[in-house]
Amino acid sequence: MKTINLPFSVKDLEELKAGDEVLLTGTIFTARDQAHSRLVRLIRSGEKLPFAVKGQVVYYCGPTTTPSGKVIGSCGPTTSRRMDEFTPLLLSAGLKAMIGKGNRSDEVVAAIKRYKSVYFVVYAGCGALISQYIKRKSTAAFKELGPEAVYRLEVKDLPVIVAIDINGKNIYKGK
Repeated sequence: MKTINLPFSVKDLEELKAGDEVLLTGTIFTARDQAHSRLVRLIRSGEKLPFAVKGQVVYYCGPTTTPSGKVIGSCGPTTSRRMDEFTPLLLSAGLKAMIGKGNRSDEVVAAIKRYKSVYFVVYAGCGALISQYIKRKSTAAFKELGPEAVYRLEVKDLPVIVAIDINGKNIYKGK
């Protein structure tokens, strides 16, 4: 099991291989379909993004309502393919990693290789468990989207698996 303190170094990314189990500590951002659509629209229009995506990690997640006394509600991954149409442009803007569930399109895999990025997966159905690794939550952008807003999460030892590494090796395609 590897441990990485965010933000990533180039060496961190180069050393990760498809199938590696990793513990992430640091800041990540949530973003789902509607947030992705807005971010891409801003990039295409040349406007400033509400948070710097360069070097960041985006978790495809829309957390549930936060219960009293908790940091966050259940926050499991959503299907990553829904973000595939937006991903290459966000990677070109400097995004370095994504967390979600399921395989990605060939176009996204090519973009991951081109921009030396990494795609992680977490176990689906474990949203309540994943919430235990989140130590702080704040709204980063698009508050009006409710659960689809962009949230800044401080995580400690969030367990993820490298699904696609910077060389395009993909756990869904076998070895």
